[in-house]
Amino acid sequence: MKWPSLNLQILLASIIGVALGLYFHVLGTQHALVQVSLYSASLVGTLFIDLLKMILVPLVFCSISMGVANLRQHQQMHKVWVSTMLYFVTTTTLAIILGLLAANYFEPGTGLHVAMFKDAMHGFEAKQLPLPEYFAQFLHSLFVNPFAALAKGDVLALVMFALILGVALVVGGERFNQLRTLLQEALDVTMLIVSWVMYLAPLGIMALLIKLVAVQDIAVLHTLAKFAAVVVGITLLHGVVVLPLLLYLVTGKSPLWFFRGSRDALLTAFATSSSSATLPVTMRAALQMQVRPEIAGFVVPLGATINMDGTALYEAIAAIFIANLMGVELSLVQQMIVFFTAMIAAMGAPGIPSAGMVTMVMVLQSVGLPAEAIAILLPIDRLLDTVRTSVNVQGDIVGSLIVQKLTADTPH
Repeated sequence: MKWPSLNLQILLASIIGVALGLYFHVLGTQHALVQVSLYSASLVGTLFIDLLKMILVPLVFCSISMGVANLRQHQQMHKVWVSTMLYFVTTTTLAIILGLLAANYFEPGTGLHVAMFKDAMHGFEAKQLPLPEYFAQFLHSLFVNPFAALAKGDVLALVMFALILGVALVVGGERFNQLRTLLQEALDVTMLIVSWVMYLAPLGIMALLIKLVAVQDIAVLHTLAKFAAVVVGITLLHGVVVLPLLLYLVTGKSPLWFFRGSRDALLTAFATSSSSATLPVTMRAALQMQVRPEIAGFVVPLGATINMDGTALYEAIAAIFIANLMGVELSLVQQMIVFFTAMIAAMGAPGIPSAGMVTMVMVLQSVGLPAEAIAILLPIDRLLDTVRTSVNVQGDIVGSLIVQKLTADTPH
């Protein structure tokens, strides 16, 4: 009997995962069958994420250093770097503008009373971090002992060292051919291991979705339904209309072709809610969509670290939502501050504990909103994280295709 393709297996597993999750939610978490099933799902889901994280560090290190080395050999490095950063800034800007426009139009949070969230806010201690201190810590986290970064899985510091190593390999020329060959072979071996991990992807994604849907608190979701609907709707608009339109305008590739090729990565991102954990699958998808290894090896890992369209959009809407809850009307100037702070925050800072919470607090504090209000978002954050992570990952794959087209000196 011939097994269906991995693409189809992952799609079917996702549908089954959501269906089983809904069934277990109806049965209730006290039911014996549900407890056993959730325990099993937790084991399988954690194993899948752990395997992806296991391969993440060597993949980031080898792919970026080799990507830079190979680009410099083709005299394309400057062009690729400029195109990549221009793409990241453009899409993040569009995402935040979209988020602010939607939040002003739909006004999520108006009509809700902050009193109902007093319990959530009481006793919640948000880490306070002013913008200057955030910048200082962000810069400090860029340059770290590479062996410590490798051991801790500090992706941003690893990206910086890999970029510097890639440039050094080119400047050194022929002297470092053996090291270049070693890194290339390490990258090839890493991608082989990724292909093995992908055999577990259907089971892992199904397990993660079962757990996510089964334990979701529907009552809280109902209370925050308008906010959740605006976030999900606008994030999907960015992912289904804005990014595919950019891709089509620059490369001429159809959205259908793109979604067919990137389906594995998007479903894995949805299930894991982690751009970093999804990176091995994202790289694989980009390479299968004929992105040249040196472009994919540079754009995708860098994008997984600093290109967060979904996160930037979410933080902009969340700031307006909390302002509406508090009965505060943000002026145009304050919304511009939200715009710039959300852009900085979306770049993330892995060197800071609870980085996601810290960056959201920073956005709220920039316009004088109480940091404790972040507690209101926590009950539904995991659910919303699935959608925004998928869009973050989609942005990285679209970016690799667009950068390849913009920097192509000759047809490939």
